[in-house]
Amino acid sequence: MTVSIFWSQAVPRSLAPYAANLKPALGFRRRTPQTKAPGWRGPRRLDASRLNDYCGSVKITAKSPRPRAAICPEEVVFLDLLRTTDMLSRRFVPILKREHLSATQYNVLRILRGAQEALPCGEIANRMITRDPDITRLLDRLEQRGLISRSREARDRRTVLVRIMPKGLKLLGRLDEPVRDAHRRQLGHLGAERLGALADLLGAARQEAV
Repeated sequence: MTVSIFWSQAVPRSLAPYAANLKPALGFRRRTPQTKAPGWRGPRRLDASRLNDYCGSVKITAKSPRPRAAICPEEVVFLDLLRTTDMLSRRFVPILKREHLSATQYNVLRILRGAQEALPCGEIANRMITRDPDITRLLDRLEQRGLISRSREARDRRTVLVRIMPKGLKLLGRLDEPVRDAHRRQLGHLGAERLGALADLLGAARQEAV
């Protein structure tokens, strides 16, 4: 069914202010029928009473936000630890980069220096802060630079022992002071008492995390 709307005096008064803008936008134009059918009484007036009643009954309400899932305090602390670790680790990237070391390679050298003796590969992997799935390739790179050496144990040829070389000790000596200075700048403001309490809390968390 096609309905023809003739823009004339039949436009309701409530729509009259908008008629001038609506006519060119919608492509309407005033026209008159070419032939008048018998009984034609002219264009009908648009009845806007029902439209006005409907618009008056509609209530615009703000869409209620979706309920957020409750976050437990343990999750909050876990996320804070991740954010803090990421922020603190960023400062060490340029320091290690000057010596062409990654964080895991630096960790291995520190482990071997602290052990003061040769360690099996498996023991080094267990002591690392961040576990490396390919510890063999990691040790290969350090050995190629002359920072570590590997040898077979005399009693058990299946065990490979790793020890730090003088070149590796010298490299760590160059990094010691820049690393300590970075630690002081990041955490020195907490003070000795709060640092001790924080260390105790983190240690307790690690014991239950295993």
